[in-house]
Amino acid sequence: MEFEKRGKMRTRKMSKTGIWVLSIAAATVMAGTAGAAEINIYSARHYQTDEKLYTDFTKQTGIKINRIEGSGDKLLARLKTEGKNSPADVFITVDAGNLWRANQEGLFLPIKSETIEKRVPANLRHPQGHWVGFSTRARLIFVDKAKVQPGEIKSYEDLADPKWKGKVCIRSSSNMYNLSLMGSLIAHHGEAKAESWAKGVVANFARQPKGGDTDQIKAVAAGECEIAVANSYYFVRLVKSSKEADKKVVAKINAIFPNQEGRGTHVNVSGAGVLKNAPHKAEAVKFLEYLTSPSAQAYFASGNNEYPVVAGAKIDPALAALGDFKTDTINVAVYGENQPTAQKVYDRAGWK
Repeated sequence: MEFEKRGKMRTRKMSKTGIWVLSIAAATVMAGTAGAAEINIYSARHYQTDEKLYTDFTKQTGIKINRIEGSGDKLLARLKTEGKNSPADVFITVDAGNLWRANQEGLFLPIKSETIEKRVPANLRHPQGHWVGFSTRARLIFVDKAKVQPGEIKSYEDLADPKWKGKVCIRSSSNMYNLSLMGSLIAHHGEAKAESWAKGVVANFARQPKGGDTDQIKAVAAGECEIAVANSYYFVRLVKSSKEADKKVVAKINAIFPNQEGRGTHVNVSGAGVLKNAPHKAEAVKFLEYLTSPSAQAYFASGNNEYPVVAGAKIDPALAALGDFKTDTINVAVYGENQPTAQKVYDRAGWK
């Protein structure tokens, strides 16, 4: 819905300070003296349960939320076109790679918030405060439990083992989740070894990449392949589904947390940043701080089967049932930094 349909926008000149430093108390004062406080959000998240986040934030703070939803690419293009005249205060998207792209365009305003720094681990937020992750998802390996025995696959690196020739299903190389996975492999192993791995996986394809993460899992259950890679929440959706077909899929699958004997499983984030030209900077910072609050973290956990970023926050029972695991603690900003190289590596490897 266009902002014009939700109320007249206010504008304000951008601050020229390098980092926006704001306490909750200051945010409250500024919101209170500006009349009817509001923020304008561009969001690439499309989960119905996020509506509860916005409602709860307004209930707690009195700050109205106007939002536009769309794909990350379209919203980024819109922000660039709007430039200094953009009404948007906050950009929300999935994957650290998308956050990196926005930051490369100079769209984010660096902020410093003691609340965020205290709650969110350093590896899940930008080192200079340009954006913050507020939920995570793990990139897991799913196998046909009747054909792949426990312990046969323990790491992402194992996917390139020739023993799995013709048995791997995975999405295209242009998929942001796979670009981020490759970005992490480049960081850990270097470009040459990462390319060798990619070539090994391509040699093991059961078919050319197609479909989304859920399609990869279902392909294993259908016998099209024996191994797939997908984000954790896609599998949990199937686990929680009441459809008989989905129950049959789950019954045939084992979920594996890769690299538990080494660096840990690759995790990615949904995240947000305050935009450089934000008309309502104080309210925008307060919204980012809210996203790390117990109530908001609970919505992420129950709404889209994601892992919260704040230690001790509630985890959805179906997600928790997958078990505890060791995560890769590399800063997720690296995924975006390595994204251009990641695509080149995939291209050279013949990964369509």
